[in-house]
Amino acid sequence: MSSKDKRSSAALWMTDLVCVLLLLAFLFSLPGQLFISPTSFVIEASDGRLLSASIAKDGQWRFPVADSVPVRFAQCLIAFEDKRFYKHPGVDFMAMARAARQNIRAKSVVSGGSTITMQVIRLSRGADRTLWQKLIEVLLAFRLELTNSKQDILKLYAGNAPFGSNVVGLDAAAWRYFGRSAESLSWGEMATLAVLPNSPSLVRPGKNSARLIKKRNDLLDKLVRLHILDRATADLSKLEPIPDEPLPLPQYAPHLLNRFKTEYRAGIRNARFVSTTTRITSTLDFSLQLRVNELLKRYNNRYRANGINNIAALVLDVKKGTVISYAGNIYQPENKELESHVDMIKAPRSPGSTLKPFLYASMLNDGFILPKTLIADIPTQISGYSPQNYDMGYDGAIPADRALSRSLNIPAVKMLQSYKYPRFYDKLKQFGFSTLSQPADHYGLSLILGGSEVTMWDLAKAYMGMARTLNHFNDYKGRYNPHDYDPPVYFHPLDGHGQPISRDQRFDRFQTQINSIIDHGSIWNTFNAMEELMRPGEEGLWEQFSSSKRLAWKTGTSFGFRDAWAIGLTSDYVVCVWAGNADGEGRPGLTGIDAAAPVLFDIFKQLPVGKWFKTPKNKLKQMMVCRQSGYKAGAYCTDKVMQLVSPAGEKTTLCPYHKMIHLDRTGTYRVTDGCEQPSLMVHKAWFVLPPAMEYYYKIKNSDYKDLPVYKPGCEDAGNGNVMEMIYPKNYASVYIPVELDGTRGKVVFNATHRRANASIYWHIDNEYVTTTKNYHQLALSPPAGKHTLTLVDEDGERLVQVFTALDKD
Repeated sequence: MSSKDKRSSAALWMTDLVCVLLLLAFLFSLPGQLFISPTSFVIEASDGRLLSASIAKDGQWRFPVADSVPVRFAQCLIAFEDKRFYKHPGVDFMAMARAARQNIRAKSVVSGGSTITMQVIRLSRGADRTLWQKLIEVLLAFRLELTNSKQDILKLYAGNAPFGSNVVGLDAAAWRYFGRSAESLSWGEMATLAVLPNSPSLVRPGKNSARLIKKRNDLLDKLVRLHILDRATADLSKLEPIPDEPLPLPQYAPHLLNRFKTEYRAGIRNARFVSTTTRITSTLDFSLQLRVNELLKRYNNRYRANGINNIAALVLDVKKGTVISYAGNIYQPENKELESHVDMIKAPRSPGSTLKPFLYASMLNDGFILPKTLIADIPTQISGYSPQNYDMGYDGAIPADRALSRSLNIPAVKMLQSYKYPRFYDKLKQFGFSTLSQPADHYGLSLILGGSEVTMWDLAKAYMGMARTLNHFNDYKGRYNPHDYDPPVYFHPLDGHGQPISRDQRFDRFQTQINSIIDHGSIWNTFNAMEELMRPGEEGLWEQFSSSKRLAWKTGTSFGFRDAWAIGLTSDYVVCVWAGNADGEGRPGLTGIDAAAPVLFDIFKQLPVGKWFKTPKNKLKQMMVCRQSGYKAGAYCTDKVMQLVSPAGEKTTLCPYHKMIHLDRTGTYRVTDGCEQPSLMVHKAWFVLPPAMEYYYKIKNSDYKDLPVYKPGCEDAGNGNVMEMIYPKNYASVYIPVELDGTRGKVVFNATHRRANASIYWHIDNEYVTTTKNYHQLALSPPAGKHTLTLVDEDGERLVQVFTALDKD
């Protein structure tokens, strides 16, 4: 090859290389993301209506680019800015030539000839308008058209064009200037917005109104000439007023908006998928959200007279596992002392009695009790801890389901003492309570009375999980899906095609297992107990809430009247309500039944009436139960009834309160074989409670029959279980109060004897003190230290206990 040919080949090679480099430069001339400015956080209801939005980090109202551009805006914009938009490849040379002629004639720049595509490039670059920048815009406009559809380009323009003041993008402009979504704007309103980006600094609402009106009207006339509008519509559109001052955006779910912000930013930091955009279409029902907001506002106005400043409500759709109303607080940012910015749905608070149904369900599930098992309700002291019922009374013994419906504290503590608080603590962890940050010993038995903290979110989630589990009994053929206890969702992430991914799509709805946290039968029995309407005591005002809806519900009041709770559920919905003060201040009258329950029932009135839970018959067992004791019927139970219970009920003990006693032939006295011939005895089953339980039980149960006394001559037949100390219990510590005059006070000792007219001889440290008859109460002031208390009746039966009197310090 000659040197000339070599030079020619090298030149050709260099030319090809330059062309390839230029082509690559052209192809990679646009960044992966054209616009990187921060966007506003926006939450829409499930039907697309705006709920709440916040200003972007740079102080601009800039919504994320929408999925589509309203047809009216596209037609107005193209008619005003780029009538050959759908025909040119990004640059309209005819328009540029026309602009050049106009500029030469005017000897100044009066027209730029830029297409919408070129304007998108200019907006993304933010560079000054120079001839060199114009050439770059031409090149990049070609590149943009190469890989983007005309609709994509319109979306980029509509989402990033300036509309005056600090408003960027069509969606933000529609809400700021007209208070409505862009899709709902009229022709006159669309024409107004279409002309604004042309010169936003000179023509904007509130200034230069005459010029803005002229530009809008000229555009409307042009739409008539292009046969897009008829003359009548255009003339009517010209009569529409132009906007004045920017309008505030709706704030119907401000606390959910802040939750979304927090979770979005945490997701970015942790590379965890939350949402690909700062705009979400939530699962909230728009009209329900507004009605709940109005309800909370109305109740808050009433409660503030008592110094109760905050209230919150959360409504979940059980079957979909979604949030349909989220009101984290009343929203009055102008009144800072109300602290209405605090999202109480996320705030850890004392749950009061709202955890009691979980203990009841757990004990049914693990075979500790049956639904109506008698639970002791007597004065109780456990290691210095003395729980009290709300009404300060005692029932002696009460069925477990009624103790739950009446929200009695002492039976709940007795049940937890039997179940063991570490086991219940682990159970609550399984339910997903995220605020149990301390070990189980830190809470102890107070765990069941509000000694821990929970959030409304976790509480509603746990109840929803049980409801979903029971609803899915047939769907999963009696098996369990662990995802039923997953948190509710407030928006559905989008798939690769922009379609929402439902909960069932995200989780394998057939990923089932044999066991669950709580079995179907125990959940069913728990919800039935929560539905019970006869609620005296703490929930004594239940009559005002009676309705045709079947509803499982529970209230709670924290110590010091700091938190009022009410949570209710059906097979379709879970509603959780909290009322109180964000700063933790307690107020008299701040109870679940007075402050939260009325709101709960008013919210349920806004919801459709659904069916009650189906009975999971295959997960329930027919069991013969003692009607009086609620235990599994034993040989001596005289009144038995069939009851549907969880299969775990087989593990419960036989009735311990029915015993066979031996009477004389008249049936009047108890006898033994030491004083009566067995052939002359009458054998009879008898319902016998321990003395302390009996003492209070027979006050409220007139049909309770005392054991017959022993026949004279059978005095030595005592069984050693005729006396019981009510207070103090064995090994208890008692505090001796100091009276107002400085003298040492006294403690009232209380005992009971099975015989109503029995005498008891009291001894402390082997020293005789006194004798009591019928009512065995004694006021004493023992010195500080450990003491032995000995009680002896006239038959010689003895009861010996130890107690410690605490020093006044």
